[in-house]
Parts: sequence; structure tokens; C-alpha cells
Amino acid sequence: MKKAYLFPGQGSQFVGMGKELYEQHALAKRLFDEANEILGFRITDIMFSGTDEDLKQTKVTQPAIFLHSVVHALCMGDEFQPDMVAGHSLGEFSALVANKVLSFQDGLRLVKTRAFAMQKACELRPSTMAAILNLEDAVVEQICADISAGGQIVVAANYNCPGQLVISGTIEGVNEACEKLKAAGAKRALVLPVGGAFHSPLMEPARAELAEGIRTTTFSEPICPIYQNVTAQAVTDTNAIRENLIAQLTAPVRWTQTIQAMIADGATSFVEVGPGKVLQGLVKKINKDMEAVSA
Repeated sequence: MKKAYLFPGQGSQFVGMGKELYEQHALAKRLFDEANEILGFRITDIMFSGTDEDLKQTKVTQPAIFLHSVVHALCMGDEFQPDMVAGHSLGEFSALVANKVLSFQDGLRLVKTRAFAMQKACELRPSTMAAILNLEDAVVEQICADISAGGQIVVAANYNCPGQLVISGTIEGVNEACEKLKAAGAKRALVLPVGGAFHSPLMEPARAELAEGIRTTTFSEPICPIYQNVTAQAVTDTNAIRENLIAQLTAPVRWTQTIQAMIADGATSFVEVGPGKVLQGLVKKINKDMEAVSA
């Protein structure tokens, strides 16, 4: 019987997130107040009572989701006993604080660096992402490769679950891919309301900036393995964790493969820590027999 804890990424945010934790736990209040200091703006005001528009900015969304997830995990105290952890994209940073590789403060500083670097990369070149439904991964990969060979950039970015693959790239590349993928039999090709092409080569300027921060941050021995997006395998070596975290910004999120590897290694239940229930839904689509709940 192994319990796996999962941490969500961008897209799970909502106005009011974290407010209950702040009001009910002294530890949560202290951590949220400390976060306001580290970030240099009152993120609690935006999280608890801001607008959807304010919360949707990458530089706000990422630290907000990280905070909600990590503070929730820390407030669980002795109840939080993970045998393994994983996080979807941004959620990998939350997972690394939860399994004691990163301190709360260092984790938040890296997320701040990541969010601002990604925002800048998004502004350098217009780009987007799209969800492709009910098409074989190999077909999606081939069509993306053909379009990229023609000069545009479009790649497979998030392997969320069987039949749901998110692509990422230039606006022209993604639009062309959507048309060709629908013609190839995709049930839907839905352009997503995101600020840029995450997990694609267009994030290279952000990757270089984040790499500097990661390499100068202390990484401690984990209390349990983390299954990282880049490898979809259990990792405990701190140097490998560091390099995988740097590679993550321009590499695909192998979520389907991650959950399958956790199950193969003995996971019997999955607990999602943070806002929303997206990851629970994906677990059920990857393996309908698995227990998946909110913390």
C-alpha cells in the first residue's frame, strides 16, 4: 500500500484560493505573510479577493498555485506521509518542497523567477497551446514534426492522459497543426487561453534564466522519490533532480507515463494537494481502478 501525492500546475487557480487555510491555521497565515514579503507584492489580496484577470497573469498564477499546494501540505502535519510525489509542470516545485528537497522560501523564490522568466519569454514571440483530443500520440507527434520541419515551431507539450495531448508552439504553427490534426481524425483541437508556448523550444530564454537560479539553490536529500515530468521515473539523486527541473521548461510533461510508472512501482492511492481536481480526473483516465482524492 503506497500513497502518492500529486501537485497541480497552472490552470487550477480560482479566486478565494487559500483563504480558508489562512483563516484556520496559524502556520498558513505565517507562510502566506512571508510569501508577500518574498514576492514583493500582496499575493494574498489577489488570491483571496482579486479578479480572475489578475489571477490569470503567469507571474501571479504560478506562485499562487504553489502557495496553495505547499501551505496545504505543510498544514497537514504528521498526516502528510508520502511514499512518492509528483507535480504537473509548475507542480513539480510544490512536490519538491513537500518531499523536503527545497525549503518553502527557496521553492517560492524559484517559482517567482520561473514565472517572471516565462512571462518575458511569452512576450518575446506570440505563441500558444492547444488540446488535441482522441488521436494517437504518434499521429500528433508526426504532424507537429512535419510542420516544424517547414519552419514553424509546434511540439507535443503535455501527455495528460490517453487521448489528451496538448501541443505548444507559435500561433501559426499551432493553428496549422489544429487544422491538420482535425483532418487526421482528432475529435477536437482546442486552442487554450494561455499566455504562451509552455514546454516548447520557445521557452529557451526562460530555461536559461531559471537554470541560474536552480544551480545556486540548495537541494537536500528527498524523504521519498519524486517522479519528474522529464523522465516520468522515480528520482532521488539531487543532481539529477536539479538537471531535470532545468530541462522541464522546454521539454514535454510526461504525465500519463508518470502515473503509469507510479502504479508500476506500487502506488495504490493518489491524493491531490492544492486547488482544483484536474489531476484526480487524469489519474482516473489513465487507470480507472485507482483511488484518487483531494487532500
